[in-house]
Amino acid sequence: MTEHQPVTNPVGNQSRSAGSTTPPEDEAVAMLGIVKRFGPVIANDNISFVANKGEVHALVGENGAGKSTLMSILAGLYRPDAGEVRIGGSPVHFKSPGDAIAAGIGMVYQNFMLVDSFTVAENVVLGLPAGGFGLRLDETEAKLVDYGNRYGLGIDPKATIWQLSVGEQQRVEIIRLLIRGATTLVFDEPTAVLTPQESADLIRTLRALAAEGFCVIFISHKLDEVAAVADRITVLRHGAVVDTVKASATNRRELARMMVGRELAGALLADAELDRRRIGDVALTVNDLSATSDKRLPALRSVSFEIRAGETLGIAGVAGNGQRELAEAITGLRTATSGTVCLGATDITNAHPRTIARSGVAHVPEDRLGTGLVGTLDLASNAILRTYRRNPIARGPLLMKRAVTRFTDRLLADYEVNPANHAARLRDLSGGNQQKLLIARELAGEPAAIVAVHPTRGVDVGASEAIHGVLRAQRTRGAATLLISEDLDELIALCDRIAVMYEGELMGTVTPQGADAETLGLMMAGTRLDAIQEAVCA
Repeated sequence: MTEHQPVTNPVGNQSRSAGSTTPPEDEAVAMLGIVKRFGPVIANDNISFVANKGEVHALVGENGAGKSTLMSILAGLYRPDAGEVRIGGSPVHFKSPGDAIAAGIGMVYQNFMLVDSFTVAENVVLGLPAGGFGLRLDETEAKLVDYGNRYGLGIDPKATIWQLSVGEQQRVEIIRLLIRGATTLVFDEPTAVLTPQESADLIRTLRALAAEGFCVIFISHKLDEVAAVADRITVLRHGAVVDTVKASATNRRELARMMVGRELAGALLADAELDRRRIGDVALTVNDLSATSDKRLPALRSVSFEIRAGETLGIAGVAGNGQRELAEAITGLRTATSGTVCLGATDITNAHPRTIARSGVAHVPEDRLGTGLVGTLDLASNAILRTYRRNPIARGPLLMKRAVTRFTDRLLADYEVNPANHAARLRDLSGGNQQKLLIARELAGEPAAIVAVHPTRGVDVGASEAIHGVLRAQRTRGAATLLISEDLDELIALCDRIAVMYEGELMGTVTPQGADAETLGLMMAGTRLDAIQEAVCA
């Protein structure tokens, strides 16, 4: 596409040549006719995207829709194969991220680019050009205070990064970009690691920045947050723009429909009601379980709970508070230093992971490619990783090819994994299809207990809906499920009870009906439930 072809109007579907309602002087970023290919894959297919000064513009779409590629072009990480990028109305050609930063483009990533042992001020001066106030910490500290007061980003300039909460570290990233002169700020899933209170604070900050005239681009899978923060929303699907709409003129259901190209069944779009089912006997018992982290520091501190057959217990908490260690201690991937884990009446504490799996415990790990699947192997090889030693998949040391093919094809069909080609390499699949294959393999034997860690992290709304349906079906079947997630909406929709972890301890357990965001957020920040209840009654 050339720059003379029609471009999607940021308010609707008219072309700029047909008469835009947005004056050119309000245009902060324009990406016109962007095409980006990776071999035979077209990641961005003639995309036109316009974001204005003084607005929060959300960018949504399924995994693989082209959001990250488009923003990587804007941030100078990729160069487009065709199309034009304009900043403030002028064409630009970025050769590096440094060029984008110099043009006023700032990117706040999920994984912060901070040095833990440095102070806030020291982190801010890193990368600043020499000759400014770059190496004069006193001036930098004064600037930090000024920006903090102005934009509601208050932070102690002398604090060391490791002492700060995740939300405070995110403020440092934002202030650092503002001091470097960023006028357009791009946020990639910024609330994924925040408590509800921190998420609300961030949304207020983004609105305040927009009110000051900054352009804010907000990428998120959380449609409620998108509706709360955005002025306008651009929806991508299969590398192309579906539409750009005003946030006030749409709703969560309509956005989801545009993202996936069909109506969803509604599992993600309405408050879930607990289905009528029989809650059975205690299936999984964790009693006074303790374990250390990879750094040999306490990660679990005497954690205890029970889960009955047909019941789902959710574990909420900010990342890094012992959730991963809990899942690994239950499934045999981490040694428990004290306490017990029992499946029914059988003690499986510190048993070999293969023994625990064969006893009836399924594990969906948080790192699907690092722990659950092998990217370089084909789908069939990944599908049989649990069963390759057992009949009918194997007879003695030999794999039965026909049995492997039948087993794999059944999993791919039942869980709608695309492409449904068992010879395809796993790494060529989208994140959602990789996750569906992992879940299909783990649940194939109808396990008595399921340990699912962030089962929908990084997957799109369509795949999330499918995974939620599978977990509900397993609960109805009678499986006891431990669901560890940072998505409170997911926990409320799927769980019978929700416990909150903080620094390796359980802060309390609530029902979904009693799981208001304020209470959960306070527990995620380290306040025990009984203390919250006492304060309410006082």
